[in-house]
Amino acid sequence: MRDPMSAFTDAFTTLLFGKVETTRLPVRTSTGQAQAVYLPTAAPGLGDSGVIIGREVYSGKGYIYDPFQLYGQQLPAPHWLVLGESGNGKSALEKTYVLRQLRFRDRQVVVLDAQGEDGAGEWNLIAQELGITPIRLDPMAALDGGIKLNPLDPAITTTGQLALLRTIIEVAMGHGLDERSGFALKVAHAYVHATIVERQPVLMDIVEQLRHPEPESAAAMNVDIDDVRAWGLDVALVLDRLVDGDLRGMFDGPTTVGIDLDSPLIVFDLSHIDRNSIAMPILMAIVGVWLEHTWIRPDRKKRIFLVEEAWHIINSPFVAQLFQRLLKFGRRLGLSFVAVVHHLSDVVDGAAAKEAAAILKMASTRTIYAQKADEARSTGQVLGLPRWAVEIIPSLTPGIAVWDVNGNVQVVKHLVTEAERPLVFTDRAMTESSQAPGAPDAAGPMADGLSDDVRAAEWEAEQRAILMEQQRLNASSESTVA
Repeated sequence: MRDPMSAFTDAFTTLLFGKVETTRLPVRTSTGQAQAVYLPTAAPGLGDSGVIIGREVYSGKGYIYDPFQLYGQQLPAPHWLVLGESGNGKSALEKTYVLRQLRFRDRQVVVLDAQGEDGAGEWNLIAQELGITPIRLDPMAALDGGIKLNPLDPAITTTGQLALLRTIIEVAMGHGLDERSGFALKVAHAYVHATIVERQPVLMDIVEQLRHPEPESAAAMNVDIDDVRAWGLDVALVLDRLVDGDLRGMFDGPTTVGIDLDSPLIVFDLSHIDRNSIAMPILMAIVGVWLEHTWIRPDRKKRIFLVEEAWHIINSPFVAQLFQRLLKFGRRLGLSFVAVVHHLSDVVDGAAAKEAAAILKMASTRTIYAQKADEARSTGQVLGLPRWAVEIIPSLTPGIAVWDVNGNVQVVKHLVTEAERPLVFTDRAMTESSQAPGAPDAAGPMADGLSDDVRAAEWEAEQRAILMEQQRLNASSESTVA
């Protein structure tokens, strides 16, 4: 009960000034409106050193990613997996990423281009813009003086040559070599390596030695020479496909002179190879091992190995084992492997589930574009994505993706400059109007009629604009980061 003096004071104050206390009416609002009273927050970024990708969707903060800058405490491995259905921006991301990485002087990129467009690989425009000739692996062109890669190139160690030969045979046969076939291949390779010194050994030398083994090879194992010939028959038939079959011309001669492995960008154009044939994983195995022994060197360069249609690698146990070794070896020499796959189910449910899991585990960066709901759920389960990220993947619009960088999960909108646009989009066949044969491409980099010097100056200006935009975005959004 209130004391008399307080009651008298309140009554006197009310008489002089009126009632001073008011009753506040309840406020009805939604959670969406109520959250506006809180300061905006955003997940911490990945730093401000490296390549700008775009903007983090919820904060507008610039998103910068570079595996070489992040490697160590923030990123245990520099390898990157890109997932998503066609038409959502994977190709544009890969190409702008490569173009922006090449602005650094110590970067070098190899691309296995398995997609075709207008009779050439989809990286052809970028190669032309940079003054680079793609290494086009084409069985028909190879027969007429085209590019050849020799699995027995002296630049590859003898151990590497034998491992490559075994992989080619196992991929083609669909199973591992038994001990007897492996022995026949080993003795044939050893004999060719020891006796052919005046020129590069080639696959035909191995095939001939398998068909006609030396008596010394049989005597060394105390077996009949007819047995050694029988053991190597299946191996010879498989290698004969590279010499006189549907893959002839590309690998049955000395490596083509003049392939520039010091170029900042090296593009292997595989677009003339049937993507659904056994030829594609064989090609990728040969190129992968050839690069391992001729390209990756301890010269302190940071190298990026980008593989389109990477399920050809991850879905074959024998090819996957080769690339798994390449990834482990390359990490010590500054190699970042980028695998581009449409659906994760293409690899985790395939014949090489164990090898695929090992490669996925080494990919500390995962970028996921729009997928159907069921595919998004299975992807989230395999990659360990948070529930909120899995739920938004089916609703992502083209150009926006979920990025998971060693557990730092953000939604990022990829930005493409006007200078990059005609080089990176690969849907011209669906979006451009018809033109007469031989007419210039209105969207191409040469259509404006400008000289090379003028276009180079514009390219430089665009790249400077990227860096300025990166700095502006970071400076303007610092206050929004919790």
